Amino acid sequence: MIQPLAYIHPQAKIADNVVIEPFVTIHKDVEIGEGTWIGSNSVIMDGARIGKNCRIFPGAVVSAPPQDLKYKGEQSTVSIGDNTTIRECVTLNRGTALDKNTTTIGSNCLLMAYVHVAHDCVIGDNVIIANAVQLAGHINVYDYAFIGGSSAVHQFVEIGAHSMISGGSLVRKDVPPFTKAGREPLSYVGINSVGLRRRGFSAATIAEIQEIYRILFLKKYNVSKALDIIEAEFTPSVERDEIINFLQNSQRGIMKGFGNS
Repeated sequence: MIQPLAYIHPQAKIADNVVIEPFVTIHKDVEIGEGTWIGSNSVIMDGARIGKNCRIFPGAVVSAPPQDLKYKGEQSTVSIGDNTTIRECVTLNRGTALDKNTTTIGSNCLLMAYVHVAHDCVIGDNVIIANAVQLAGHINVYDYAFIGGSSAVHQFVEIGAHSMISGGSLVRKDVPPFTKAGREPLSYVGINSVGLRRRGFSAATIAEIQEIYRILFLKKYNVSKALDIIEAEFTPSVERDEIINFLQNSQRGIMKGFGNS
């Protein structure tokens, strides 16, 4: 169902059963999957690739040119997976040729009102980003992460899977998987045990994750020494290896441990 007061470029690719409300603007190089709903006054710009059964609320701007002075008008995209909700006045900027050339939002995500996602970010599946969170460029947010409202995330930061960041945080360093982060400066405040239980992690796995982070954050070892101990003392597992790989590949360094100066 397409309202006559919407503007849709004749070359835009709109699947079946898409609902487009009045005063929507859809540009030429756009693809929208079946069952998606586009709310009034949304603007879907060139390069948007929107999956099935998404909901784009009024005032959202999808695939605007990146706010990057190095951008020279090259073709790039924003890709949104299936069943993702983009709430009011969210802005999603497309990628740049100097990095991924695309900004990616996964499936089953919720981006609440006034969220900004800058160029070349990659957001995994089942991610929740609360109201007014601001993501700078080149950020990776892994599956099932939660970012609390009004947080600001520095460019190139990595936010691990199943992690939880408190509202109003300034995220300057990487946040490892399975953790909770809060305070100022941003610090480890425990593991996301409630979220892990809800997603079916066993008590033994949660206990192992907690012990790994006790070594990393509470024993006051440096990261390299903590990694040596973790690799020596813990049997390889999916969770152990995910933590180790995250720490080894961190470019900005990880957040502070509890009580560390």
